[in-house]
Amino acid sequence: MDSARQGTPFARVAHQAYGYNVRQVDRFLTRAQQHYTVGGSQGDSVTSAVVRSKIFAPARGGYEPRAVDAALDRLEDAFALRERDDLIESKGQDAWLRQIGRQAAVLKGRLNRAPGERFRRPTGRKASAYNVEDVDALCGKLLGYLDNSLPLSVDVVRRSVFRGTAGSEGYEEAQVDAFLDRVVELMTAID
Repeated sequence: MDSARQGTPFARVAHQAYGYNVRQVDRFLTRAQQHYTVGGSQGDSVTSAVVRSKIFAPARGGYEPRAVDAALDRLEDAFALRERDDLIESKGQDAWLRQIGRQAAVLKGRLNRAPGERFRRPTGRKASAYNVEDVDALCGKLLGYLDNSLPLSVDVVRRSVFRGTAGSEGYEEAQVDAFLDRVVELMTAID
């Protein structure tokens, strides 16, 4: 990793290694900063959800992915805090609490399903899937967080990695990923 390059906000990977596309990262962060400080038009709106779902193309000699991902996590948290504060300011604390309650109820509906039955199974025999036990273990932690206020960092959810499996032996990756995005959205709104 080469962190000595001048004028770059992040360390870069070795010249022949793959990192995040520098131009894409720089453009997005500039756009996000502008939107955060002065606002933006609806067409180029940046929200916590936009930050959370942002993907950059791989590029040789690009930015070190972990450093960019950590910056995006902080940026997402900042936008989520602003979104929460804006909702409370415009509609009141009760509106925010109702929104949080609705989101939590939807998530808990899935979390309260029996282990092994929380998510769809892929239909293809060889389709990539997440290990059921790994996903269910995280779901147990999430239930503790939501039902019993047990401590759980949003970064634990963001950085969760599940062993892979194939077909009906595991949970459908896209459904689990979408669910975890909603969990992160709720946790950033609460914390």
